Amino acid sequence: MEGRYINNTSQNKSYTNTTSSYNEYETTEIIIYVLTCIIVCIALPLTLVAIYALYSMVRNDQVAPIYVINLLITDLIQLCCFIVWLASNDDEISMIFIDIYFYCLVVSVGFMVCVALERYLVIAHPLWYRFRRTIKSSVVVCVLVWVLPVVHSLIQNFCHDYGTFLTIFGISFLLPLPLFMFFLGGTLKALSASHVPSDEKQRIVGILVLVLLIYTLLFLPAIILNLSKGDLHNIPLTGVAFIFLKLSPLADLVLYVFMRKGTIDKLLASVCCCRMDSNDTSSSSI
Repeated sequence: MEGRYINNTSQNKSYTNTTSSYNEYETTEIIIYVLTCIIVCIALPLTLVAIYALYSMVRNDQVAPIYVINLLITDLIQLCCFIVWLASNDDEISMIFIDIYFYCLVVSVGFMVCVALERYLVIAHPLWYRFRRTIKSSVVVCVLVWVLPVVHSLIQNFCHDYGTFLTIFGISFLLPLPLFMFFLGGTLKALSASHVPSDEKQRIVGILVLVLLIYTLLFLPAIILNLSKGDLHNIPLTGVAFIFLKLSPLADLVLYVFMRKGTIDKLLASVCCCRMDSNDTSSSSI
């Protein structure tokens, strides 16, 4: 399927199908197929476990991160698309699930923005966040995040010019990047005046750094490739950008782990213990 996607990205341009390029195409398709299988085998059970854990929090009347729940749901749909691509040889079915996949990818980016915004408001505007955040407002935001990408997809479907399609795709995915940078910078600036506990501050900063890192590493290659309208006939380059996008469900699981209370503290404690052990070893050797 991935090979058909790579081929579809360049079908509106002339291409000489030489023997070497065909071998390159086949090799890239095999690599992407194997990596997709690995991603599904790892991410699917872990995502189901994470969703069940969050569902248990809701069932026990605990406050659950609603945006993270929706983010994991989009990841689950993306993983289901991967399974269909791996199992199906029907081009029409594959193209339908390509549309579903990219729709969910846009939705997942929207919920990443919501997660970062929520963390920023906890530090920078705690009183406003405490009194304005309600279940109703959170539900409205979730509905908007699910609905707005439908408009985005319709606009892209009506773009018959391939260059315009790439530009819209690139710009729409580039817009969240300055937001992530603003949320992180604003949070760091407001840390000193915030009355949030220190462990919570560490966790929030860690989440914002992780969100920015995930977006930069996984989404930026595809954004640059589309905005520059680069050589999409370069099959390995396009394949690498596509694989990075496919890694987002795994990265979101790391984000979920970081959002659990105590994770940052355990990591810092383990690092401190390692440093103390190394210091003890060096002192004993002296």
